Amino acid sequence: MSFNNAIPPRGGANFGNAFDLSTLKKSDQPDLPIPGVAVTQENLVSDFVSKSKEKVVVLLCWSPRSAQSKEILETLGKLETADQGAWLLGTVDVDSQPQVAQALQVKAVPIAIAIVGEQLLPLFESVPPMEQVRLVINKLLELASQKGIGQAPEGPTEIPMEPEEQAAYTALEKGDYKVAKESYEAWLKRKPNEQVAIIGLAQVNLMLRIEGLNPELTLKNAKETDLTSQLMCADIEIASGNNQAAFDRLLNAVRRFSGDDKDKAKAHLIQLFNLVDPADPRLVKARSELASLLF
Repeated sequence: MSFNNAIPPRGGANFGNAFDLSTLKKSDQPDLPIPGVAVTQENLVSDFVSKSKEKVVVLLCWSPRSAQSKEILETLGKLETADQGAWLLGTVDVDSQPQVAQALQVKAVPIAIAIVGEQLLPLFESVPPMEQVRLVINKLLELASQKGIGQAPEGPTEIPMEPEEQAAYTALEKGDYKVAKESYEAWLKRKPNEQVAIIGLAQVNLMLRIEGLNPELTLKNAKETDLTSQLMCADIEIASGNNQAAFDRLLNAVRRFSGDDKDKAKAHLIQLFNLVDPADPRLVKARSELASLLF
């Protein structure tokens, strides 16, 4: 089978979440070490297509001009390292290798394409969360193994920690919630939508708020007309796993108070939502009730 015949048509692909190559501007950021093996017109067939008969190959088409490209490149590099050679990462710099990009019919970046047994399979566009990329790679390895190529993953591979995540984890082991908070905030400054950091920061903030409180006395002396008292009680309840009591307490506070106090009760409740499993029916119900109260 020739390589050209293995390339699927991409004319109808949806690049809504990727960057059209013609819209990218030159990056002012300094060059960083690039993970994986650079793909060129000369080594595309010999080092990647041919090797796909032995192990899974993942090609990432990217551009130094695209910040999203660099983010997914970093993710794939970490996962390849964690998988210790189970698959091969090839990186196609579409700026320096336009012939390769043309051969792959790439219209936008970033885009990841797998090669399994000389067959090309589109994986994903744009920048999925690392956990989602992990699942895609694991499934790809499993499917390839069924075709006699490589080995299926024996189990979930541990994803390398981000430096801020490691710093927060170390601080938490020492009970230093202040340093852990600073680490999570630094992580979110670099990656504002990182869910692990959002949840971690919410947990640390909770521990800082309840530190030094006497749970029994705080709950016993709670006053419905005192918002601060209600917030402290809700924190204690959520920390002890009594999610329903915490939700009910703050929903009642949203009903009872007005103005700035109403906004504070709402904001505090939303913070507590981040600490509960999204599939928890109590959370789903509380979100619905809050929406009804606000709209």
